[in-house]
Amino acid sequence: MSRFRTRTRPPVALALPALLAVAFLLLPLIGILTRTQWSELGEHLTSPGVVEALRLSAVVSLWALGLSLVLGVPLAWLLARVPFKGKALVRSLVLLPMVLPPTVGGVALLLGFGRRGLLGPWLESTFGITLPFHTSGAVVAATFVAMPFLVISLEGALGGLKQSYEETAASLGASPVRVFFTVTLPMVAPGLIAGAALTWARALGEFGATITFAGNLPGTTQTLPLQVYLLLQDQPEAATSVSLLLLAVAMGVLIALRGRWTGTPADRKAAELPPVAEEPAPTAAAEPSAPAKLAEPAEPTAPDASGAAPRDGGRWPLHATVTGFNRLTLDAEPGTTIAVVGENGAGKTTLLRALLGLTPRAHAELRLGDTDVTALPPHKRQVAWVPQDGALFPHLSALANTAYGLRARRVPRAEARARAQAWLDRLGVGHLAHRKPAQLSGGQAQRVALARALAARPRLLLLDEPLAALDQTTRARVRHTLRTHLAEFGGVCLIVTHDPVEAVSLADRVLVLADGQTLQDAPPVEVTRHPRSPWVARMLGRNAWQGTASEGGLALAAGGRLVLAEELPDGVPALAIIAPEAVSVHRERPAGSPRNVWPGTVREITALGSRLRVLIGSAEAPDLVAEITPDAAAELGLADGVRVWTSVKATEITLVRL
Repeated sequence: MSRFRTRTRPPVALALPALLAVAFLLLPLIGILTRTQWSELGEHLTSPGVVEALRLSAVVSLWALGLSLVLGVPLAWLLARVPFKGKALVRSLVLLPMVLPPTVGGVALLLGFGRRGLLGPWLESTFGITLPFHTSGAVVAATFVAMPFLVISLEGALGGLKQSYEETAASLGASPVRVFFTVTLPMVAPGLIAGAALTWARALGEFGATITFAGNLPGTTQTLPLQVYLLLQDQPEAATSVSLLLLAVAMGVLIALRGRWTGTPADRKAAELPPVAEEPAPTAAAEPSAPAKLAEPAEPTAPDASGAAPRDGGRWPLHATVTGFNRLTLDAEPGTTIAVVGENGAGKTTLLRALLGLTPRAHAELRLGDTDVTALPPHKRQVAWVPQDGALFPHLSALANTAYGLRARRVPRAEARARAQAWLDRLGVGHLAHRKPAQLSGGQAQRVALARALAARPRLLLLDEPLAALDQTTRARVRHTLRTHLAEFGGVCLIVTHDPVEAVSLADRVLVLADGQTLQDAPPVEVTRHPRSPWVARMLGRNAWQGTASEGGLALAAGGRLVLAEELPDGVPALAIIAPEAVSVHRERPAGSPRNVWPGTVREITALGSRLRVLIGSAEAPDLVAEITPDAAAELGLADGVRVWTSVKATEITLVRL
């Protein structure tokens, strides 16, 4: 793309009002600059009254900022994270001081906290606190008008933060308060800093509510804006000088915020070090080293939520009954890996979130080993979750990420870091321990996320498409690593996947979901040979035609008829499974034994390893995928749009009753 951009001449009807708006905003500022007595600026700003007002403004604005942080941060989190009735009303109350005239705000404060207000008499009689005409009153007035800037800014930052980070932290054993202070706040620090700066600047410049509620008492409530108001009556030149000071402070805040507090800490530091390239895939000679890793001494069994050693001996069978959107029962012995597959919307992720206790759509009665964890919050269940993107905390290094779950369970810092380093070493990323997630490749980040989950010693491990974002080479490498370490895992692992290779190579069982229910739960070999879902059959690379048995054949739901070698009673629904390699492709109508022959047109040809897959559409049968060699395709002259004939022997069709 050219680096030169086409310049668009703005229409005069828009450009002229825009320029007038800029002039309208700029002219008063120029007025201050031109009317300032620069030779007397130092004298004006160092006069006793101005110095005292400046000191008081600093005290009031800093106290207002502190009070806004204490009250506004939890309020922003509540608005961003918790659904409740009346949220719109609460948000309107937050915004109200921003649109309310300051003097009206001062009157409202008097009626609420004044000596004759709703709360004022109780404060005075119980605690001896009188807010009006006191410095504390100026703090309250400044907080009232300035806190909305912090709440709105932080709420926006929280709204843009993916909750998967907080949910992952909870699954690693961190309490909600710990998650808030160690994950949420550091990740929204840019929004918090921006909101705090705006809040402080607004509190520093507050005038109307302060003079109405707290009065204008020198040394007590007379802040710098009130000093400007007084100086205008007798010393307009000094008022201009003090106004210039406030203007400089405001401009300084805006310049400091311009583009500096955008993005996460990881975004700002990502350029410090380039991402480390993936190490070469292990060769055949290196494979025997894997058993040596498995022979390493096992880590001490982690204590349960109460701090006592678990009674299960490090082996945790799973029993779960899920109700709601998902309706199923799961039982699995320790060391079992279950691949969860199904179409989009089948309830795969909902099942994982129900086991975590993170969704109202489904409820899981969950027992891990001898412990019923149904009533426990997510951070006490010892159920670790690795979402599709890994959700590595961008402000922490790989080592700190991996040690996070251990630290959340109060493992001493040195021990936690040592165990985390050991897990990173075992997964081949120990040399990247001090890198931030933004400095890792996709495969490296995924292995760090896996190390973090395993280091926490969970009783149930949930992986939501952990390899989906990786390229084929990296996926094979991480799959090998995952298979190696799942072999020694003492709990149960559920893996959501759309990859048949993952389902077959990693899982002991394949759980097929449809509309939240179990359609099939069987070993991978059984699911491969007899899939009970057309979607699963296609995922496994097979043609799947659904129909009803009729007169020695299968009447297809999509139209057409299939001749079978196996007979079913009439009216029985069934799924016909046809392997792509069982489909023959011809340029002329074949003669001989095939009993299922259809004309069609080549729609697409794709490469699959050393073979080609040919998608053939027909008006007499559903779409059919054939698998042939490149030499056969060249001999037949196949290309998109070429008319062909396809045939399938009746003995090559596998029937699965539905």
